[in-house]
Amino acid sequence: MNTRSLLLIAAVVLSAWEGTDSARAVTTSTNSPAACGIDARMMRYPDVSATQIAFVYAGDIWVAPKAGGLAERLSSPKGEESFPRFSPDGSQIAFSGDYDGNVDIYVVPAAGGLPKRLTFHGAPDRMLEWYPDGKSILFATSRTSEKDRFNQLYKISATGGLPEKLPVPYGEFGAISPDGKTLAYVPISTDFRTWKRYRGGMNPAIWLFNLESFQAKDITGNEAANSQPMWHGATLYFLSDRDKNKRANIWAFDTKTSKLRQITTFEEFDTHFPSIGPQDMVFENGGRLYLLDLATEKYAEVGIQVLTDRATLKPHLEDVSKDAGGAGISPSGKRAVFEARGEIFTVPAEHGVVRNLTRSSGVAERFPAWSPDGKSIAYFSDRSGEYELTIRPADGSGQEQVLTKLGRGFRYRPYWSPDSKKIAFIDQAMRLQLHDLEKQETQQIDKGLWLYEGGLTGFKFSWSKDGRWLAFTHDLENRHTAIALYDTKTGKKEIVTSGYYDDDEPVFDPEGKYLFYRSGREFDPVYGDLDDTWIYPNTARLMAVALRKDVSSPLAPRDDEEGDKDKKKEKEDKKGHDSELKKDEAKKDTETEEKDDKSEKEGADKESKKEEKPPKPVEIDLADFEGRAVLLPGKGGGYEDLAAVSGKLIFLSRPRAGSDGEKSDLKFYDLEKREQKTILEDVDDAVVAAKGEKILVRRKSEYAIIEPKEGQKFEKKLSLNSMETVIDPVAEWHQLFTEAWRLERDFFYDPNMHGVDWEAMRRRYEGLLQDAVTRWDVNYVIGELIGELSSSHTYRSGGDLENGLERGVGYLGVDFSLENGAYRIKKIIEGAAWDAEERSPLKQPGINVKEGDYLLAVNGVDLDTEQEPYAHSRD
Repeated sequence: MNTRSLLLIAAVVLSAWEGTDSARAVTTSTNSPAACGIDARMMRYPDVSATQIAFVYAGDIWVAPKAGGLAERLSSPKGEESFPRFSPDGSQIAFSGDYDGNVDIYVVPAAGGLPKRLTFHGAPDRMLEWYPDGKSILFATSRTSEKDRFNQLYKISATGGLPEKLPVPYGEFGAISPDGKTLAYVPISTDFRTWKRYRGGMNPAIWLFNLESFQAKDITGNEAANSQPMWHGATLYFLSDRDKNKRANIWAFDTKTSKLRQITTFEEFDTHFPSIGPQDMVFENGGRLYLLDLATEKYAEVGIQVLTDRATLKPHLEDVSKDAGGAGISPSGKRAVFEARGEIFTVPAEHGVVRNLTRSSGVAERFPAWSPDGKSIAYFSDRSGEYELTIRPADGSGQEQVLTKLGRGFRYRPYWSPDSKKIAFIDQAMRLQLHDLEKQETQQIDKGLWLYEGGLTGFKFSWSKDGRWLAFTHDLENRHTAIALYDTKTGKKEIVTSGYYDDDEPVFDPEGKYLFYRSGREFDPVYGDLDDTWIYPNTARLMAVALRKDVSSPLAPRDDEEGDKDKKKEKEDKKGHDSELKKDEAKKDTETEEKDDKSEKEGADKESKKEEKPPKPVEIDLADFEGRAVLLPGKGGGYEDLAAVSGKLIFLSRPRAGSDGEKSDLKFYDLEKREQKTILEDVDDAVVAAKGEKILVRRKSEYAIIEPKEGQKFEKKLSLNSMETVIDPVAEWHQLFTEAWRLERDFFYDPNMHGVDWEAMRRRYEGLLQDAVTRWDVNYVIGELIGELSSSHTYRSGGDLENGLERGVGYLGVDFSLENGAYRIKKIIEGAAWDAEERSPLKQPGINVKEGDYLLAVNGVDLDTEQEPYAHSRD
């Protein structure tokens, strides 16, 4: 169950090494017979000393004997630690972690102890390497970079103090030569991107920079990705995908002879984040750690065990109300329906309990829609491995029923016909489909041309009251949209507007007289102050079309006659009497609901037994359809969520571009009074119930059910607090992985998937999921999977990550230098004279501070030069 955000560990274990490793690799086991604990996999960012290996597992730093065996946990703050690096003598480990509200550099004894924080700036700092003398540390940070996405290299004392920027423009990874004279560095990195086999302008190259003469040389100058430089004597080891398979492997460059040689030859998985020690190199490949002997350049997998309860894999009850979305409403408005964390919930408007209808961790249910007869809820479920149209009883009784066998593809919100016998929907291939529940068949009724994800997610259908006609938006070759009508009786589609303007969001009047829609036809240009040109905002207008020629226009001239007032009064009296009867019936319904929470089902059963008159047939004169269209009174603007109830067109009015308003209002156009009225201010979304008597509205993350009348209040908010479900991380992660794989399969621009055997990639990387113990691991596996497509802008992020603290840092807009045992203001950042927004606070009038002054204390606390000056300006 889940959305595009989580995964399960595969039940089938694939051999990650079958036929892929080179003869150079040694396959001996390093596990001690006496070793105990859980075999660790998915160990990240390793490093090696003369006797130990440090790595990140489950987001924490662990240390194990170099030969393998039982590991001990060294750190466990919230968030993920990364890049542990042994000092040259192996006594200390420096790493990136978040103990105090930001990702900074810390140093901790390798044998355990209290971590010491070295950096305090608000930008994240990534640990790289120790200097050969063990007195300083090299790290990457964007603190003074012009672009946050590009880091620069800094040096800081191993005991703390003011960092020193290295004299190279940018740097992501780097290492200092054993003699301390040469920096090997990578200006731009793709190591954290899902870009396998990338060949382009951002490909990383390794440069040698002489720290004395400032001369630089690119030693890898080719189109491959080259990164992670590591010194061992005169040899520079690095990571490169330059071999014939374009897999990232370890290579070596002899700085004396300039000769290159390939060290590892992995073919199935890429090698990641190698690190070097006195005699060995350690690296990760396919979720395993390998140790490479630098003398022989042979390598073997290191067997490591951890003592852990793997609590991150334990099923647990979780409140998922924060994930509530995809909202719908029951026909009478007594309940609302939501999807949350891949489950379907119904929530009472006032009385009753929250129901989790699906309870299916590991299965994703999406886009719930309540049937007009109140009996069923339709949604799409991937229980079969693909998203299929599914229904289940709305009261929680009975089992779900899978209606389709559509196979591959992604589908969007279903729309019920008024008689609850048909369902319309659209899929990712822009196919508009209609499923007949009685005939048990699905047919394609149209196909779009230009719809992107936003257009697909927001695509809407509108049914005529008798269920014969289906109205929807049809996109045209000129990139405009038109209104289309599908006749379920004849099976024919007609495009009824010309496409001269953008026409969309059609909705039928429940009385069968009109079709309303939105049209981008208002031209009220605004002249730009800066670019001397016209812009055309607020183009949308609301339209109405009489469905038949004998139906009067909603704006037809009126001619009052004597006696009309009396007739009108009689009509209003009758309407008032009917209204009172409805109120009495509603009161009785409420009392019944208070007695028994199953009233929704009972009400639906009673209604089904009533001998109701069939709806009046809706006839449409297709000829000259657009010629009967009229513009309803009102200004051009942003109109959404059109819906029609008796005598009213309901819509969401977004703030007009250029206006002071920042909130959307729910309004209606009164067909009788020919004027707009506000139902409720500050509304983000609205869904009208099938009976037209209630509206579900959202304001930020809160929901309420109101009536389609003027002057409603957002008072009786729905209680989502009991939206709980049991989360099985393993099952969710599997669903997440499968979802990611399917999304690429179904949405990738190249049906041939860039020549990649996508089924084989699924099997390959699904095998790694058995080793995942955190959502970081899951994201890593998904990233490796989609990276096989060799395409940029295919990323993954999010999920249940254990986030560290967040704490802001204040800045003075100055550069510091350390002089005479104190921090001196080296430069005050002034910016341009005209740039009032970007100016150091020290340049404010009345503050007598100048360059060359010393900063001695902050808020009365003396500055310690063993810490960065930012240590005293944290929020």
